[in-house]
This record gives sequence, C-alpha cells and structure tokens, in this order.
Amino acid sequence: MSGPFAIQQQSKIKVLTAPGALVDGASLAVTELDTLGYEHCEIYLIIGTTNTACSAAILTEGDASGTGHGNITASNFDGQTNAVGATAVLPTAANDDSVFVWSLDLRKRKRYIDATITVGSTSTGGYYTVIAILSNSKVMPVTEAERGDVADWIRI
Repeated sequence: MSGPFAIQQQSKIKVLTAPGALVDGASLAVTELDTLGYEHCEIYLIIGTTNTACSAAILTEGDASGTGHGNITASNFDGQTNAVGATAVLPTAANDDSVFVWSLDLRKRKRYIDATITVGSTSTGGYYTVIAILSNSKVMPVTEAERGDVADWIRI
C-alpha cells in the first residue's frame, strides 16, 4: 500500500496495562508483547494523576513467552542515557499527565518484550497505562483485529 495511510497500515497497537484503579506500592500488571513480524516498537508509559515516584521502569526480553526474560541493556529509566544524550530519570510524583517512551529497533531484540514498572508506596498512589505501537510490519494488517487492540478505526 502506498499513500498517506501506508505507515498506519503497517502498525499494530497493543494495550499492555489498561487504565484502571490507583496503583500504590505495587508493580503494574503488564501484558507481555509478542513482536513477531515487526521491526520497530514504541512503548508508552502514560501517567495520570500521581503522588508517588516509580522505583523501577525497565524493559525485559526473552525468546519464549513468559519465561527466561532478561533486562534489556540501557532500557532502565533510572540513570541510563536518554534519546537526547541526557540522563534518564524514573517517573516522580511531579510527573502528572506525562508520557515516558521506550523506542526499540526490534531487529536487534528477542521476540517477547515485557516491562517491569514498580510504583512506590504513598497514601494514594497514581494512575498508569502502558501501550505499545508495533510498526514496520512484514505483513500489512488490514482489519481492526489484525491491528491489535483497536476497537474501531476511522480514516480521514
């Protein structure tokens, strides 16, 4: 496919942590991501209202689903170098309504990607959502179901 929708047509959206209740003093329940057939991925940690910092935000990878995952080098928001060469920092209580992004070249990664995101403990916690956008598909998805967790799709 060519034209203005070619890039969107090659992508898949997955909800890894759905919006939900406040998280306080716990790790987010993050669904493992199967990246088979895609060359690029961006994973978005979306933070709503929060009054606590995260104590961990790192990606893991493995060859098999659900087992044998190891940390992805340089994916830790706790002190790694970010995309503009500065030191990355974990989300803090001051990061209301913000987004933290991991951008991955999947050609260099194992098939399954997961995230460990741990929220510190306070009296109320915060709201968190994690989504992934897989792109540069080898086989172009054409239906909502093939595009991942897309409930509906409008082209304008």
